[in-house]
Amino acid sequence: MRASISVLTLGVDDLERSLKFYRDGLGLPTEGIMGTEFEHGAVAFFDLQAGVKLAIWNRKDLSIEANVPLSPVSSSELTIGHNVGSKEEVDEVMEQAKRAGAAITVPTQDTLWGGYSGHFLDPDGHLWEVCWNPNWA
Repeated sequence: MRASISVLTLGVDDLERSLKFYRDGLGLPTEGIMGTEFEHGAVAFFDLQAGVKLAIWNRKDLSIEANVPLSPVSSSELTIGHNVGSKEEVDEVMEQAKRAGAAITVPTQDTLWGGYSGHFLDPDGHLWEVCWNPNWA
């Protein structure tokens, strides 16, 4: 397999609530919810960088599409990393997430690996890390 991830889809419990969090709270660009004309098809896409998209889709519909059982939410399965250019930018993004309704699980702090980061949960329990790594451009 050639590594080429283009869409990261998050299963959510309330599509409208998640749309507001990511669009209005975090400022991610989107055309809003589409696909409502299809059974189990309502989804919203957010443009990230270089053709990468974040999608939100109802967890129940995602389980039907993928033919997997609907499982309990687990915040410890995956972390979405958002790397920024400075410690100050980490603080700014974390504050933006907090204002948008995120639950801060780890406030911003210096890390043991020499960087600076904080963690938050989105309204559906998806874990994000906002960090600055002095070794990455």
